Amino acid sequence: MTTQAKAAICRGHDHPFTIENVELDDLRPDELLVRIVATGICHTDLAVRDEQLPVPLPVVLGHEGAGIVERVGSAVTRAKPGDKVIMSFNSCGTCPSCEIKAPTYCYNFFPYNWSGTRPDGSPVMFQSGEKMNAHFFGQSSFATHSIAHELNVVRVPDDAADLPLERLAPLGCGLMTGAGAVLRSMEVRAGLPLVVVGAGTVGIAAIMAGKIAGANPIIAVDMHDSRLDLARELGATHAFNARDDAMGKIKALCPLGVAYAFDTTGISSVIEGLFEILSSKGKLGLVGASAPDAMLEFNESSLMGGGKTIMGILGGDSDVNDFIVELIRYHQDGRFPFDRLISYFEFDQINEAIAASESGEVVKPVLRVNAA
Repeated sequence: MTTQAKAAICRGHDHPFTIENVELDDLRPDELLVRIVATGICHTDLAVRDEQLPVPLPVVLGHEGAGIVERVGSAVTRAKPGDKVIMSFNSCGTCPSCEIKAPTYCYNFFPYNWSGTRPDGSPVMFQSGEKMNAHFFGQSSFATHSIAHELNVVRVPDDAADLPLERLAPLGCGLMTGAGAVLRSMEVRAGLPLVVVGAGTVGIAAIMAGKIAGANPIIAVDMHDSRLDLARELGATHAFNARDDAMGKIKALCPLGVAYAFDTTGISSVIEGLFEILSSKGKLGLVGASAPDAMLEFNESSLMGGGKTIMGILGGDSDVNDFIVELIRYHQDGRFPFDRLISYFEFDQINEAIAASESGEVVKPVLRVNAA
């Protein structure tokens, strides 16, 4: 049974998102129909708009959706109609990475998340009978309804049912990425220094996670004083403006180097500067989106002789279901107050929400799509 819906269609950087009527395909056995209550807006959505990622346009984006299950396919066991769910990235579940619970590095990530169709090439969305590019991260949540999958939905635990879905939506990508980078990818140890460059959603999530892990000091670096103030409130012990010799100040504070450095900017000179201040056995985690042809240069003797690690990080090395539930637990305990980052907009204010995010006025914009 097809489903009528409305979706925000992206046609590229020079066009505003427009909300239009669409139809969703019949469900396959492993699929769920979710009525979207809210969805976060993430930098990755805008990278597609700007054609920095190989996702076909026009397309329906959105990959931080949360909503209520309306129907499920015959093979779905993770949720049932009426359940509240959070959606994240999709994966195949069978490749070598998925077999070791590392689905962010799924060998089949592109067809499951960025192809605009199901992995077999069939569309999930139509407009006036014509195929639409959708299925972004296995959800395309910039819509009133979404087709999701058994492997990319997380049922909200019963004891967290009082938490509003509009608050939980951003857990599906940005918050999960920043917190996971600290708690899972880099495995930050208590008492050791952590530097986070970029105090947006991902960076502040990493700072909050650094406090959970017991890192000390926790140093935030950004170009916006307002974001540095927020970083201090949420766990940073020190905050330096990038325009004011931040690297020099970090060296003075940590003369033996920093054990963990986390870059969210993707700027080569920043990443190379962070490598220079790593301590022995230091780890440098990278999540910033660089240009496809960007290159980095490091001193091999320092890398090898210091036993240092440079790691690319996707999705915080999360296995989706377990880690999102873990983050909900931290939030319930008051240790992960990510709601401090959120500003809400109505669905038809999507372009205003994007502008507020890009100007730095808002850290994490969330669209309210349907009533809970």
